[in-house]
Amino acid sequence: MPAPQKPNKPANRPTRDKAGKTPQIRVNDRIRAPKVRVVTAKGDQLGVMATRDALAKAKEIGLDLVEVAPNADPPVCRLIDYGKFKYMQAKLQKNNKAKVTKMKEVKLRVGTDVNDYNVKMARTEQFLDHGHKVRFQLRFRNRENAHRELGLDVMAKVVEDMKTMGQVDQPAKLAGNTVTMVLAPLPANQRVKKFKKYEEEDFDTESEEFDATDDVAEE
Repeated sequence: MPAPQKPNKPANRPTRDKAGKTPQIRVNDRIRAPKVRVVTAKGDQLGVMATRDALAKAKEIGLDLVEVAPNADPPVCRLIDYGKFKYMQAKLQKNNKAKVTKMKEVKLRVGTDVNDYNVKMARTEQFLDHGHKVRFQLRFRNRENAHRELGLDVMAKVVEDMKTMGQVDQPAKLAGNTVTMVLAPLPANQRVKKFKKYEEEDFDTESEEFDATDDVAEE
């Protein structure tokens, strides 16, 4: 009975070292295999040839020989501009990363003074400009509960002031003695800041201090 054959390794999956890391791509003189299958940048097959001949071919046309399938037999190498290849790979990886959108929180009062309001709107613009949503929270205290329409007026003012940076994601909603509202950022090419002169130096838009919490907390 013939001995069972071992399954072939996937051609396009690079082996990993003992630390579990994928080795770096081999380029030009770092390619160890004596023979390689050569493919052009457009995908045309040039066939199997000695690595030294493939390197000579790459130098002749001003390109690099890049090993793209090291576990194939023989390894597959592509004739490309390696610097441009690395740039495009990095750009693709960056674009493919899921962008994390955080929910930031800004607290307001019916009686928030003008300067404090302007600073908070500047923060809001910075949050929106970094792609984050912003939840506004306004809590009525004591006698303010008799004039809750004033809280809705404040939220309406925020919407108007932020119309060049964000749009309403969740309209102002009254629950108990608190009004909440959420704004989402406009597309980057449509954003125009109105409160830039009130921005605080070294303000960190990514700080967890400004992350919205599940519970409505006291100021």
